[in-house]
Amino acid sequence: MSGREKLAAKAPAKSKSASKKKPRYLELADELREAVLRGDYPDPGDFPTESVLCKKYDVSRFTVREALRKLTAEGLITRKRGSGTVVQPATARAGALHQPLSNVGEILQYARDTTIAFEKKKAGTIPKDVVEQIGAKADGDWFAFRGKRMKPGRKRPIAVTEAWVHPELADAVAQIDVNATTLFGQIETLGEVSVARVTQDIQAIKGAKDILAELGLEKGDPVLRILRCYFDESDRMFEISASYHPGERFAYSMHIEVD
Repeated sequence: MSGREKLAAKAPAKSKSASKKKPRYLELADELREAVLRGDYPDPGDFPTESVLCKKYDVSRFTVREALRKLTAEGLITRKRGSGTVVQPATARAGALHQPLSNVGEILQYARDTTIAFEKKKAGTIPKDVVEQIGAKADGDWFAFRGKRMKPGRKRPIAVTEAWVHPELADAVAQIDVNATTLFGQIETLGEVSVARVTQDIQAIKGAKDILAELGLEKGDPVLRILRCYFDESDRMFEISASYHPGERFAYSMHIEVD
């Protein structure tokens, strides 16, 4: 697949697998992740023992261990026999923002936890490097947007996002609120389309000068580009977004369920 991975996520309302209740260990991992990133355990050795977590959350030891295994894989904690669980200091994880992804609902949650103000740009063709990376046709002049995504408490943006909306959705684009959280969510309502699937490509690239400047980075700093393509029920790609994240301040995690 040309050296890249494509991850497909289906909207909960349209997919049986996505509509399943999230496994308890993933729910627990989400709660513990939020606590760690919120700073609930300021000292490395403050993290609760497995027994305490079992009692606090009324779950089995297996559930606790699977949740902790996920946080270990994300680099938020370390576990050593005889030493228990230790929270990694922010410097060890580069102060990175961790975003989980398993379905469209988690993309929406990410958007709700952050803010973005888009600027509507002049319509035009999709950049050649983006088209080549997604490997799909994107003919015509697409409506273009650009914005900086911010997270409360952070001075620098966590991402610069460029987005393009299909030329056939002019009526929906005319009604878009550029200060709302997501474009695809508005397009679903305004354009009367439903997200059937999302493809995603993650690639480390050389950041353009303007992107580096907006992210507060210097020449040569790593940039992580996340390309998402949103498809409707007729398999029409109706939105493309390219988010550029500071490589040292962003980590991406996901879970894969085996049917």
